Amino acid sequence: MTAQRRDWCEFGRGIALIWLISSLCTPIWAGTNERVVTDRYTGLAIGGFDPVAYFTESNALAGLPDYELTEDGAVWRFRNEGNRAEFAKHPEVYGPQFGGYDPVDMARGVTIAGNPRFWLVAGQRLYLFGREDTRAAFAAAPDKFLPVARKQWPILQETLAR
Repeated sequence: MTAQRRDWCEFGRGIALIWLISSLCTPIWAGTNERVVTDRYTGLAIGGFDPVAYFTESNALAGLPDYELTEDGAVWRFRNEGNRAEFAKHPEVYGPQFGGYDPVDMARGVTIAGNPRFWLVAGQRLYLFGREDTRAAFAAAPDKFLPVARKQWPILQETLAR
């Protein structure tokens, strides 16, 4: 192998390493240009977690491929047929508020995709958070963040893909 080719291969490996590190730092499921947080490769909403299970099981549980429903261009997964039926009847109740974006960050005027593992049910609604610290801040004072987030949501929706 010539010196020039060896240098080019080392450069290529460096670029591949930078790409790998950056992709590991960015959650794959966080499609932050969507109105509902979806996996950009599979179309799964909220990482394939069952949105009804947050209410019925008080836990973040992965949905199953056998129980899927497409709503607003996103594929939602559920643990069982009953959860899928409940969501189909009331997606506005069981779906995460603000499309699954972090309400604390939304109150700051930015859309940060929520992580389905950082969640909270408040006022009979599901909220997802990008970080544990924003979930803790919201849990301590939801009335501080919700009015501002609700005001920001229509504005921020315009910046997201349709």
